[in-house]
Amino acid sequence: MKLLTKSRFKMALECPNKLFYTSKREYANNKNEDPFLKALANGGFQVEELARLHYPNGIFINTENYEYEKAAQLTQEALQNDNVVIYEAAFQFDGLFIRTDIIVKKGNAIKLIEVKAKSFNPNEKNNFIGARGGLVSSWKPYLFDLAFQKYVAQKTFPQFKFDAYLLMADKTKKASIDGLNQLFRIPNNGNPRTDIIKKVHSLKEIGNSVLSEVNVDTIVNDIIDDKYKYHENLNFEEAIITFKKAYQEDKYINWPTQFSACKNCEFKTSPEQEKDRLLSGFKNCFTKQLNWSSSDFNKPNVLQIWNFRRKNVMEENRMLMEQLTEEDFNIKAEADRIAPSERQWIQVEKAVKNDNSIYVEKEALKQEMDKWVFPLHFIDFETSTVALPFTAGRKPYEQVAFQFSHHKYNEDGTIQHQSQYINNTAGEFPNFIFARALQAAIGNDDGTVFKFATHENTIINAIITQLEESDEVDKEKLITFLKTISKSTKNQQKQWEGNRNMVDLCKVVKDYYYNPYTNGSNSIKAVLPASLNSSEFLKKKYSQPIGNILLSSQNFPTNHIWLQMDGDKVINPYKTLPLLFDNWSETELEDNISDIENIADGGAALTAYAKLQYVDMSTKERNEITQGLLKYCELDTLAMVMIYEHFKYDIIDK
Repeated sequence: MKLLTKSRFKMALECPNKLFYTSKREYANNKNEDPFLKALANGGFQVEELARLHYPNGIFINTENYEYEKAAQLTQEALQNDNVVIYEAAFQFDGLFIRTDIIVKKGNAIKLIEVKAKSFNPNEKNNFIGARGGLVSSWKPYLFDLAFQKYVAQKTFPQFKFDAYLLMADKTKKASIDGLNQLFRIPNNGNPRTDIIKKVHSLKEIGNSVLSEVNVDTIVNDIIDDKYKYHENLNFEEAIITFKKAYQEDKYINWPTQFSACKNCEFKTSPEQEKDRLLSGFKNCFTKQLNWSSSDFNKPNVLQIWNFRRKNVMEENRMLMEQLTEEDFNIKAEADRIAPSERQWIQVEKAVKNDNSIYVEKEALKQEMDKWVFPLHFIDFETSTVALPFTAGRKPYEQVAFQFSHHKYNEDGTIQHQSQYINNTAGEFPNFIFARALQAAIGNDDGTVFKFATHENTIINAIITQLEESDEVDKEKLITFLKTISKSTKNQQKQWEGNRNMVDLCKVVKDYYYNPYTNGSNSIKAVLPASLNSSEFLKKKYSQPIGNILLSSQNFPTNHIWLQMDGDKVINPYKTLPLLFDNWSETELEDNISDIENIADGGAALTAYAKLQYVDMSTKERNEITQGLLKYCELDTLAMVMIYEHFKYDIIDK
């Protein structure tokens, strides 16, 4: 019999239609391919292993995922003990099945403990219940998950009293040792449930834990009693019965399409997946519910519109851009910039007309660019936040800045990959070394400094706070420098805006420029290939070896060519970054402990840095990953240079 597990219950809460697609190999599932989600999963298993040290000597219900009855039977046998700790306890009741991370039984009282890599601050009010009395949206899925677990466990064993707890990363606690993050590891191709390498076996070996336990039983009971609902038209028990029946009968539940759920649906197909004949759950829903024809899926739709939130269009079955009018956007024009509502309507107009010409507020962009002071400095940071800190004295999810790249654009048009920094030493906290290297790189002139989006400013604010709490002898000097190129966030007690506060090139794009090739995205991964496809200047320049175009590089040879074509379209340069370990022999690959193929996005970069924390990694493997990170980060700042050149030579000077 097919069982409704807690993972399927959580998925159904997002959208009940997903139950029809899950576990079917013929349907694409993009969550299986997401490198960022994989990185989060790694953090989750490490937190779970640390959590077990809080409750040692537990009985591990070691069964395969599909061995439901066996797992439930072993759990029942273990529960015959008056006092017992059980890891991955399994409960099966009337077509429902759960595994619980940890249960602690003392007599008839059982603590049901869900372990989460998610962080919380016990000193903050409204952690779970918002100011208006509802569940905080970011916690809602976790609390409903735990409510489902308690419901099934209590139904299975009504003679026991279950109380629900969360065990999570506590942002007020500091790690006592270096390398906490790497004490638990999954070997290559290993099973994350059974093949874990453990370097410690008790809490005494790590000093203070960074996890804390929180009793959420009252909230969980309120969910079960329908004080809080996930879907307003379903109470808690009705949802369980509805989802179970649909899953067991393999029935498409025909749940009404929802704007945010459909926008973020993982059951969509890419062109490559369609070539592999994978099916799209997204297309199935829209065909059945909105009566879309096959040609409709080739037309631009509302879900592609940047920052569009008018969910009523789905209720009105107006999900194609061609069905919208200007009145749908309530346009509020702003002087000398593209207002957000204007940007949305520009996107719609161009998409409907199949117009790939760029839209630009040329004079306003020129006025902005005239403010910029040479030499121009383009910088990009690579950072990491993990539940279990890499170094002693750090807190869960504290910002770690391990790398930057810096391109310098001179007034004569020469471009230098001027400097870079990376920390690949296991167990070393890099942020203050990072700050000193950044000051040495861009602190010697008054040239304008560029970032892309807000991330770099957030990181600088975090480093300033870390410096203020430190004993670094040069902290005042470093803080003074960092404040010159940044702006305080709202969390800072003292507010500032530096005289060289970084120019956000992403904001420049949003304010003055729209390129239809971006399909509404303002990510640098979208703006770069869009700029290349629209720019004759960039195509001509970057189709030549970098040694011929007044461009230096610290990581690529002088004969490297950045621009490659696929027919009449530019290949996204991020897709041309070299694979790692490409020239390694089979013997060398067998000793590889990192299991990374390439670094071409932020998720892969943070995973790579986490792997560099392995103290037992060979020098050769460490160097290979380091070189991959350096090349990826160099492209990030070169991408900013290219976008700047596109503005200058294709728009302003044209």
